[in-house]
Amino acid sequence: MLKQEERKDKGHRRDASQFFIAGELCRRGLIAVVTLGNCPNTDILCSNVEGTRFAHIQVKTFVPGNKTCSLGLKSEIDYGENFFWILGGIPKPNTNSGFEYFVIPSGIMAKNMRECFKMWRDTPGKDGRPHDPENKFRGTFLPPLKNRNGWSVEEYRNRWDLIEKCVSM
Repeated sequence: MLKQEERKDKGHRRDASQFFIAGELCRRGLIAVVTLGNCPNTDILCSNVEGTRFAHIQVKTFVPGNKTCSLGLKSEIDYGENFFWILGGIPKPNTNSGFEYFVIPSGIMAKNMRECFKMWRDTPGKDGRPHDPENKFRGTFLPPLKNRNGWSVEEYRNRWDLIEKCVSM
């Protein structure tokens, strides 16, 4: 169970992550609006300057140096070519860690999360006990680690170009 202070810190970092990501998109000449929890599958709505092409972004936050990033069941759903996951590594204050961003297309995330869950589910756990097929946790390993299926989010580090291309077509 998280203590009150830990929950507060987690919430602040989650909010900060969304604003840092929106800021980076704006710095690149795009329009980015944080939805403030008003849209269940979109934390940031991003468009070209003309407002004619859009990308939906779901943000998940982690602390740089952690081994995993929690995602949830939604990560197994392919929401289409205009939907991206951004894993935002927001360092704790007073550390030397830098910010980290992994920009992952929805289809890639969904395919790998389904594969990884199936591999986990079908592999016996401690003492040969089966894993719970109803487990709702989904997550991905962070570099330098790889997921069960060999996939690494590393190839999507700072891939802002994927969103730029999506909204400029």
